[in-house]
Formats: sequence, structure tokens, C-alpha cells
Amino acid sequence: MIPATGERAFTLGDLERLIGERAGAMSDTSYTRSLLDAGVPRIAKKFGEEAVEAVIAAVEKDRPALLSEAADVIYHLLVLLHAANLSLDQVVSELGRRTRQSGHEEKASRRPAT
Repeated sequence: MIPATGERAFTLGDLERLIGERAGAMSDTSYTRSLLDAGVPRIAKKFGEEAVEAVIAAVEKDRPALLSEAADVIYHLLVLLHAANLSLDQVVSELGRRTRQSGHEEKASRRPAT
């Protein structure tokens, strides 16, 4: 959506800041706070559920559902990052580091799972 003249577009940074603000709220008034109170395992589970729903919407070519689920995935990922004390800037830096090589090279450089 293009913002009206003079309005600033909402960014992922805005969402990250909003999550940080809501982390300080009471859990009975903030879904974000209730997720954080439940802990990383619950947040990760919710993130996974939303990711699966996004995959299903994509496979079914349901664009409105995919749009909605993609927003849920991004929100829950940012809550998960907040809980792990990681920032969106750190993720962006990691993506930048990875773009200095091809995806195949980057994947090959990872240590094999044991």
C-alpha cells in the first residue's frame, strides 16, 4: 500500500519497535507480552504454525491468505528474535554478509549437521 502524501510508510523497523514497546505491557492487554511470557518454545511453535499456514496458502494459490499469513510469519519471527535478544539489524547484517557469495557457496560453507 502506498502511503498518502506526507505519510511515512510502515516499516519492519517500526514493527520491531512496536514489539519492544508491547513487551513492556501487561500480558492481559498485549498479545506480544503474553507470547514473551510463554517463552521461546511457545513463540517458536507459533512461528512454525504460521509458516506452515503460509506454505499452504502459497500452494493453494490463495493470495489473500498468503498475504495475511506472511504478515503473521514476519510478526512472530520478530517476536522470536526479540525473545532471543537479536535485532532485525543483526539479521540484515547477516543477509548482507551472505550476499557476498552465491547461495550455493554460502550453504557449502556451513558446517555439516552431526
